Amino acid sequence: MSSLAAQAVASRPPAVRTGTSGAGATEQGAKLTPREAFEASKAKEATKVVVRFKATGNAPIMKQNLYKITASNQFRAVIAFLRKELAWKPSDPLFLYINSSFAPAPDDTVADLYKCFGTENHLIVNYSSTQAWG
Repeated sequence: MSSLAAQAVASRPPAVRTGTSGAGATEQGAKLTPREAFEASKAKEATKVVVRFKATGNAPIMKQNLYKITASNQFRAVIAFLRKELAWKPSDPLFLYINSSFAPAPDDTVADLYKCFGTENHLIVNYSSTQAWG
């Protein structure tokens, strides 16, 4: 460490915790307990994810294709939501793909899919009544 950096660190006032512990606490350089770090990371995550539905093949096009969906939901909630919007029965075939490339597992969370495959600030979900991609 250079002497200039050492002086800057030495002249910095000690870190002080303000507020209460948990997700509402503001930390200034103080070490967090694992529980506090977990709560802080959950608070920073987006609570809603914008999902854009795109029809593929002979699937009907939705009048509204942008929806905000709770990020902590599993993808199975997106499947159920889309079935309801399209008025399709559980026995009707429905294939969903992320970014026209792969079919996610029903137990994947919307937040994880958005973090890994989100484009232009939304998650693109293609839907079809027949298998469209591999």
